[in-house]
Amino acid sequence: MRFSDIPGQQAIKEKLIRTVSEQRVSHAQLFYGPESSAKLALAIAYAQYINCKNRQVLGTGHWALGSNDQKPEPGTQNPEPGLDSCGVCPSCVKYSKLIHPDLHFIYPVATTKIVTKKPQSKLFTEEWRKFFLQKPFPLMLQDWYDFIGIENKQGIINVDDCNEIISTLSYKSYESEYKVMIIWMVEKLFHAAAPKILKILEEPPEKTLFLLVSEDPGQIISTIQSRCLMVRIPPDKNIVTTDEDAVENMYLQIFTAWMRNCFLMKVPELISFSGDMAKSGREKQKAFLQYGLHILALCPAVVYSQAGRAAGDPAEAAFLEKFAPSINSAGLASFYELFNNAVYHVERNAHAPTLFLDLSFKIVRLFKPNFVPL
Repeated sequence: MRFSDIPGQQAIKEKLIRTVSEQRVSHAQLFYGPESSAKLALAIAYAQYINCKNRQVLGTGHWALGSNDQKPEPGTQNPEPGLDSCGVCPSCVKYSKLIHPDLHFIYPVATTKIVTKKPQSKLFTEEWRKFFLQKPFPLMLQDWYDFIGIENKQGIINVDDCNEIISTLSYKSYESEYKVMIIWMVEKLFHAAAPKILKILEEPPEKTLFLLVSEDPGQIISTIQSRCLMVRIPPDKNIVTTDEDAVENMYLQIFTAWMRNCFLMKVPELISFSGDMAKSGREKQKAFLQYGLHILALCPAVVYSQAGRAAGDPAEAAFLEKFAPSINSAGLASFYELFNNAVYHVERNAHAPTLFLDLSFKIVRLFKPNFVPL
């Protein structure tokens, strides 16, 4: 993965390249940004650039000798002008296939029909390579779960993976100057496992680079955040796909029907909705509830006649014009509390049909305080 393979994000690319040129590569960095950002791809491109044998020097556009002083092969040219890794040296070729012996990955996993016990990242290496290489950005967590077939289970980074990090980095690098450990979706690190890697994050072996990747740094324990240089990756409209738009449109349709049924106190429809949500899997349940929080966050703008401006999508704006006036400020705070509590309980494996039906009845009571389900 070269920087030129990733659209946009020029400021971030230049910032990362400058850290290499000025020899101030921080040993632990946290790349964070929304789901639609190419943060993992940028982390890999950064690692490839660092270990490239013939990368370009900042401000010159000329080849620079890498750590092993290996000269470019006769006739070798930069495939594309600009500051980047060469893309053709042995290190770059291996990085492009995710098979470099000094490049290591950790990511959330769970048991599947094939891996029936003690899941670890290394047991999914081939699947991980295929998954990333077929569509490196945007990389969706739920797509990864679907790809490996964990069904309704939640993926985590467990204690065994933390032990693997320590064990792997205890060895010397095979070929490159830097050993690189990339932890994707580090917020999925199991809370009991996190303390195991604190010491190695703070005092890693020489020439070891940790690149942590996250969508929600707020879910990462502070002791890990404090050991990392934060690198914010902004969203890039160039890599927002029609798939994302389709998902949001689907969520809006479901949310609209759900709120309508709550307002009209249609109990059979709410029972059916709860059953359908239970079948969707926990990550999709969380994503839907978070979409609901997104809608709630737009409601106050309607009071100031800014619904269209607050909601970039015309369909959302049309829904907000009808929905927002039905809840006052006190009701909005209650909605927020209900949705945040529901996300909390989904993460802790609550019984989904009961959770969503209970949530539906509580929403009905916000609309109709005297409601009593039969």
